[in-house]
Amino acid sequence: MNTLALWWAWGATAALLLIYALYLAVLARGPAWRVHGRLRHDWLDAMSAQPGTEVLAVQTLRNSVMTATMTASTAALGLMGALGFAAPALRALSEAAGSPALTPALAGEVMVLLLLVVTLVSTTLSIRYYHHAGFVCAMPVGSAARVRWMDTGRQHLRHAGVLYSVGLRSLVWVTPFLAGLAWASAGPVLALVLLLAVGWMERPTQPLAPA
Repeated sequence: MNTLALWWAWGATAALLLIYALYLAVLARGPAWRVHGRLRHDWLDAMSAQPGTEVLAVQTLRNSVMTATMTASTAALGLMGALGFAAPALRALSEAAGSPALTPALAGEVMVLLLLVVTLVSTTLSIRYYHHAGFVCAMPVGSAARVRWMDTGRQHLRHAGVLYSVGLRSLVWVTPFLAGLAWASAGPVLALVLLLAVGWMERPTQPLAPA
């Protein structure tokens, strides 16, 4: 495959990623994200209405923290590996005399690096918010301190959920760019399949109506 065809393949993959990002930006104001945010909101309210659920609430948040930690660790390991592959080419590009030439392979490696950085930063920040929400959930139900910090707990849960979602999606989107490094034509094909799959999974959902 010639250089122009390689650039077209990478451009198509990146364009599908942009479409996916715009889709999420629109969906963030749609029913699915509102329902998921309301789910976390109602969960905290339910935990705060039943005395004796403090330990259960903290354990639930601990599961979320562990999941985000595993995702962040995966991104950190992948970032170190990808940086090891891309660093020599990036150094050669920066030290090139005259007009440096950016190759399609290096562009793909840079995209992998950027997506892994987004995953690492987003999931790490989500851990912070989950951790702070855990303090609110650990306060005795009905106490004045818990009532005072409830709004903060809701905000932290909402921020944690959004950040973890961004990180997880960024990690998933690394796949077509990795496939493109092995075979450039596989990048846009896998990106299109991924876009259709996540679009189907991200369909707006509604809670069941009470019986």
